[in-house]
Order: sequence, then C-alpha cells, then structure tokens
Amino acid sequence: MKSTKLSEVFAASRKFAASNLAEVFRAGYVEQVNLNKLAKEAPASPEGAAPLEMKGMDNIERTLHRVSSAEIAKLESALGFLATTGSVSPFIGLFGTVWGIMDTFRGIGAKGAATLAVVAPGISEALIATAAGMAAAIPAVMFYNYFQNNIKTMVMEMDGFASELLNIMERYHTRR
Repeated sequence: MKSTKLSEVFAASRKFAASNLAEVFRAGYVEQVNLNKLAKEAPASPEGAAPLEMKGMDNIERTLHRVSSAEIAKLESALGFLATTGSVSPFIGLFGTVWGIMDTFRGIGAKGAATLAVVAPGISEALIATAAGMAAAIPAVMFYNYFQNNIKTMVMEMDGFASELLNIMERYHTRR
C-alpha cells in the first residue's frame, strides 16, 4: 500500500496482525498519536524550549526499541528447544550405546561365550540408540541455524524500519 498519511497505513496494518514490522509501526504510530494529544493539551512552551512533539521523538524511539525487542523475544522463544535438542541428543544416544554394550558384556558373561547370538542384540541396540541420537540432533542443529539466520535478517529489517519510521515522524514534526 502507498499512502502519504500514517493514519491510512495504520488502518491497513491491522490486516497484518502477525507481522513484526506492522507491530512495530502500530506501536510507534500509537505513541505519536498520544504525544500529539498531549501537545494539543499542553500550554505554550517557553521561549527556547523544545516543543513537546520534538521531545516526544525520544519516547517514540524508546517505544520502537521496546516493541522490536519484544518481537525478537517472540521469534527466539522456540530456539531454546532446538538448541537443547541439538546438544543433548548425542549424549542420550551415547548413553544408549554404553547401555547396549554393557548389556552385551552381561550376555557374554552369562553365556560364557561371545557368539553372534549373544553379541548381536546388545550391539544392535547400541547402534539404534546412537542413530536415534544423531537423527534428533542433526535436524535440530540445522533448523536452529536456519531460524537463527532468519531472525538476524528480521532484526536488521525491524531496526531499519524503525529508524526510517522515526525519520518520517521527525520530518513531519519539523514541518509543522
């Protein structure tokens, strides 16, 4: 959508409830509207004092930063599970491997001989445990890296968008 009025953009942004950028815009716009209301209600500023609107740019900047941080936290909330899965799964597989080998040695001790029938069950369990650990760890690490890179891109986009929105709002207030 192209518009020269932030109020129209605000109305259109409601269609994008899940968008991080739309959320940043809405928060900045609402803060600007609140500051405009305060400016209309405030008495005239003394000579040399910055108008309330220009002082409010810091408020808008803090609001944009706060909302961007909250959106980043939402995006990163599930990464802990992937990181934990990727780092713990190999050890769980290793534990299963050790358990299978111990079971194999127990079988050898009970039978008194290392035949294929005695060794095979424990070794196969050990290999399955190792494979299961790797089957969980490898995709978890790959997805963690994939999502982490996507989040970094989104963070850069939100920072750039917030800076540009702040510039637009400052230009608007400077012209008034």
